Amino acid sequence: MTSDILARIADGASAIPAGQWDACAGDANPFVSHAFLSALERSASVGEGSGWRPLAIVIDDDTGHPCAIAPLYAKSHSQGEYVFDHGWADAWERAGGAYYPKLQLAVPFTPVPGPRLLLREKARAPALIAAIEEVTRQNGLSSAHATFVDKAQLPLFEAAGWLVRQGVQFHWHNDGYASFDEFLGALASRKRKQLRKERAAAVEGLTIRHLTGGAITEAHWDAFWIFYQDTGARKWGRPYLTRAFFSMLGEAMGDRLLLILAERGGQPVAGALNVIGADALYGRYWGCVEDVPFLHFELCYYQAIDAAIARGLRRVEAGAQGEHKLARGYAPVPTWSAHFLPDPGFRRAVADFLRRERHAVEREQAFLGEMTPFRKGGD
Repeated sequence: MTSDILARIADGASAIPAGQWDACAGDANPFVSHAFLSALERSASVGEGSGWRPLAIVIDDDTGHPCAIAPLYAKSHSQGEYVFDHGWADAWERAGGAYYPKLQLAVPFTPVPGPRLLLREKARAPALIAAIEEVTRQNGLSSAHATFVDKAQLPLFEAAGWLVRQGVQFHWHNDGYASFDEFLGALASRKRKQLRKERAAAVEGLTIRHLTGGAITEAHWDAFWIFYQDTGARKWGRPYLTRAFFSMLGEAMGDRLLLILAERGGQPVAGALNVIGADALYGRYWGCVEDVPFLHFELCYYQAIDAAIARGLRRVEAGAQGEHKLARGYAPVPTWSAHFLPDPGFRRAVADFLRRERHAVEREQAFLGEMTPFRKGGD
C-alpha cells in the first residue's frame, strides 16, 4: 500500500463479524449485507474452484473496527457478472497480456445496482478506492471493475479517474398504485387486455402461493432447487449457486425473502424467489418443471408487482436484460459500472470503446422509452 493508506485484506465477509460488516453496509440493500455475502461463501457458491475468491479490502478506524469495506473478488473468468468484458479480455491477451486474474467489486451472480463501497465513514471513500488501485498495481493485475454501482457512488469512481460504462435494465415503478387493476388503468387499452389474458392463461388450474420467513420450509427449497437447476443449466451451462446456499439464505434472512410458488394439485411446478429491500422488490431466480404459457411473466413480473404494491415498495427490479419486460410495464433505466485499467494504452483503447458504446446505449434507451405500454395522449 502507499504510505498514506492503511488497509488490510480479509478473506471475505465471513472473516469479519456481522455487526461490524453491517455497520458499514447499512440495511437498505440486502445484497451487500453480511448475511447474503457470507451465505455465498459458506455454501461454497464462491471460493475455491468457483473462480470467485473473496478478498474484502478493509480500512479500520482508530479503535480497530472497520469503517470502510470493499467487497472484492479475484476473478479467473468473466462469468456471473452481467457486464460483459470478454472482448476486452481477448484484446489484452492478444496483445500478450494476462487479463485474468482481475479484481471484481461486485455482488456475485447479482445484477442489482447498489453500493460498492461500504462506508460507515464516507470520507474514507477515496482511500478505499486508492487501496483497490494499489492492490491491482502491486499484483500486476490487468484491471479492477466495479459493476452495478449505485448512481450516488458513481462520482466517487469518476473523481478517481475510473472509466464509466453505461448499461440498461428494466424496472417497474410504483406511481402510488392501490392495486394491480389501478396499474393496468395506466396502460393503453390494448396492453391492458393483453396482460389480463396472459394472467388468466398462466394461472388456469394452478394455485399461487406467497411464502416468506418461517413459512419457507426445506421441502420448498428442495422444490425450488430443482427449478433453479433447470434455469441455470439452460442459461449458464451449470448453476452458479449450490443447494446449501438457499437453506443458509432462508435461515439468515428469511424475513427478507419472498418465494412465489405455482402449485398444481398441491405440488410445486414453478417458482420465483424475490428479495425484499427497503424500497424495492428484487426478482432474482426463477424456474419450472412444467411448461405453462405466460407462467414466467405471471410469477416473475405480475406477482412481483402485486407484492410491491401490497408492501408499498417503490419499484420492482427484475434482473438483467429482457426487453420482453417492456410490454409488461417495466421501463428502461440506466445502470453503471466503473473500470480501473493501469496500463495507459489499454485504458485509451477501452475509453474509446466506451465513448462509442455509450452513444449507442443512450439511443437504445431513448428508443425503448418510447415503446412503453402506458397510455399516451388521446388513449
